[in-house]
Amino acid sequence: QVQLVESGGGLVQAGGSLRLSCAASGSILNINTMTWYRQAPGKQREMVANILSGGNTNYADFVKGRFTISRDNAKKAAYLQMNSLKPEDTAVYYCNADWILIRDQSRGAKELFDVWGQGTQVTVSS
Repeated sequence: QVQLVESGGGLVQAGGSLRLSCAASGSILNINTMTWYRQAPGKQREMVANILSGGNTNYADFVKGRFTISRDNAKKAAYLQMNSLKPEDTAVYYCNADWILIRDQSRGAKELFDVWGQGTQVTVSS
């Protein structure tokens, strides 16, 4: 069983900061791209930032200069440092891994695709 578990969400005033964490658990051998998405009430889920296994990063225009994504491959974790938060950043933030290689007793290794966490709420007050 593989899980992505987000943490670090909460209530913060505009201009404040939060650091989200995404921890992968299970018999994991490798993780490819890890992405943070968010979904505000009544809106579609949108990509916030992603980081490839080699460390290259991509950001949505609306967070450039304010958010920083990072990962620790040894800990099987990804992080999202969010600074200068705005009320419009209020949303549930989700972690996604597009490909995970796990140990499998019968086959040695097994691929999992498009794995999601349960989300963490971020609320920014004005």
